Amino acid sequence: MSLTLHLPLDTSRLVLRPHRMSDLDDLARFHGDPDVVRYVPWPVRDRAATEETLRVKLTQTELVAHGQWLVLAVEVRDTGRVVGEVLLKWASEAQGEIGFALARDGQGQGYAAEAATAMLRLGFDELGFHRITAVCIAENDASARLLGRLGFRQEARLVDNVHFKGAWATQLVFAMLEDEWRSRAEPR
Repeated sequence: MSLTLHLPLDTSRLVLRPHRMSDLDDLARFHGDPDVVRYVPWPVRDRAATEETLRVKLTQTELVAHGQWLVLAVEVRDTGRVVGEVLLKWASEAQGEIGFALARDGQGQGYAAEAATAMLRLGFDELGFHRITAVCIAENDASARLLGRLGFRQEARLVDNVHFKGAWATQLVFAMLEDEWRSRAEPR
C-alpha cells in the first residue's frame, strides 16, 4: 500500500517540492559546508558527490513502502533559492520520522520550523500517522530546541548510541503523537 502525496507543499514563505537537477548549485553550497553537516549523517561533500546524491534524491518523491524517505527541497518562494531539505520517513505502520537540514544563511529565519510544520501536517493530517519521531545528536542544541518548540517531547537520551563521524555520539529521541499534534498551538 502506498501513501498518496499531494506535492508540492506550500507554506507562507516556502515551497517544499521534489528536487530537480537545477538544485545542484544550491545543494552544493550547504552540503559542502562543515558547519551545516556537522550534525547530519552525511559527510562534507564536494560538487561531484553532491550531484551523485542529488540523483538519488530525485527518486525520493513517494512513499510506497515502510522504510522509505520522502526528501523535499526547501525553496524560498520569493527568491526561488533552495535553502535546505526536509524529510519524512514512513517508518512503519502509521509511524513516521522527520528530519531537516538548512544552509547556514537560511538558518535563524524560521524556515526550519515552517518546513517541519508542513511535514508534520502531511504526516498527521494527510497520511494519517499516529506517531512521528525525530532523532538528533545531543550536541545539536538548535535542532533540539526547535523540536521542543514544534511540540515534540524528548523520550530518550541514548548515550554513545551511534558511531557518528568517527566517534561515539549520544542521540536524543523526540516524538509527537497525533492527539498531541491536534491539541498543540502553532509553534512560536
